[in-house]
Amino acid sequence: MSPPSDDDFRTHSPTAPIDDTPTVSCSRCGEEWDLSYELDELQLGNQSVEQFALDHRRHTGHFPDDVSPWVVSCRRCPDGEQFLSEASARRWARAHARHTRHEVSMDHADDDGVVITPE
Repeated sequence: MSPPSDDDFRTHSPTAPIDDTPTVSCSRCGEEWDLSYELDELQLGNQSVEQFALDHRRHTGHFPDDVSPWVVSCRRCPDGEQFLSEASARRWARAHARHTRHEVSMDHADDDGVVITPE
């Protein structure tokens, strides 16, 4: 075993804390937000980006950058909605088709459209 060197006893400066707070931007609004409020105050955790996007749409009428909703729309009546999760969109489409006997289309920017038919 080698004797200790001066480097073994040197106090290393602590590393700076990692700031991994997610940020969301909107080119239409020309703004960028960090989601520390959603994480710290609202304690939304993994849902913070989704909740911010939904709130942003509610207040501005559009989603922030890089957020593409699932759009469900009835093919016979004016009913329709936008969802951020496929599961929620599919649930709405199935319920509407079941209750009205109408076909409902589901579309997303990353996928080909799907038609939900009444059972």
